[in-house]
Amino acid sequence: MRFVIVTGMSGSGKTEALKMLEDAGYFCVDNLPLELIGKFAELAASPAQEYSKVALGLDVRSLYKNSDRSSRVEDFFGAMQEYSYEILFLDCGVDQLVRRYKASRRRHPLAEEGRIEDGIQRERALLEELKNRADYVIDTSDLLTRQLRGELDRIFVENPESSSLFVSILSFGYKYGIPADADLVFDVRFLPNPFYVDDLKNKTGNDQEVRAYVCQTEEADEFVRKLTDLLEFLFPRYLAEGKRQLLIAVGCTGGKHRSVTITNMLSEYFAVEGKYPVAVLHRDISR
Repeated sequence: MRFVIVTGMSGSGKTEALKMLEDAGYFCVDNLPLELIGKFAELAASPAQEYSKVALGLDVRSLYKNSDRSSRVEDFFGAMQEYSYEILFLDCGVDQLVRRYKASRRRHPLAEEGRIEDGIQRERALLEELKNRADYVIDTSDLLTRQLRGELDRIFVENPESSSLFVSILSFGYKYGIPADADLVFDVRFLPNPFYVDDLKNKTGNDQEVRAYVCQTEEADEFVRKLTDLLEFLFPRYLAEGKRQLLIAVGCTGGKHRSVTITNMLSEYFAVEGKYPVAVLHRDISR
């Protein structure tokens, strides 16, 4: 099991980092009280559990004793001494943290009634030992979201090129409306329509006879070739921008014949390529 502790300065992007790790298949828990962290580590490491990747967000509030304003960082290391784990520490410059807090209008957890800068200074001193013992330190001061995701993929995601973009290909009928959640929409109503053939009207694009009819001209094969070439170009660029799910919608009039045929052809192509996991959905095939 890979156990990652995600910690760092408040406002540095810990919550976003946890979301990204969750997208990458990590079981994520955020901001547990210090008293429960050891118990959580024990449960996660148990052979009875099926977790292979776990990430735990550690907030400064769990490491700060309000009564005497002392650090509990050593208590954390004591609770985790029996377990194997890695520490990811997210850092950020003071000016950028101040801007982020002003933009969010949230109060810094250690600012009390003082200035944001005072809270940042207290927090940095409190977390110094944790940062010194971290396995990875990422400064997010000038990082875009996609750049942070790229750093996390590089460190914590095995073979991200083959697993980090999940593609769904959906057939639909224009008469029932374009899917609202579609990222890309392609219209195949230019292809021969089996609806007007009595023997094919009540069949679907899953039937070989319908597929043969739709693909009777070279246009269908050429369209699929050009579309797959376009998608091969787009997929890595969506990944570079931090996208992890992509819905491709293929539409014909009723969503039973042409769109189903082309959707199946696209899915077969990417199944052979094996670069991206693909799900096939036929929204209107039963209407």
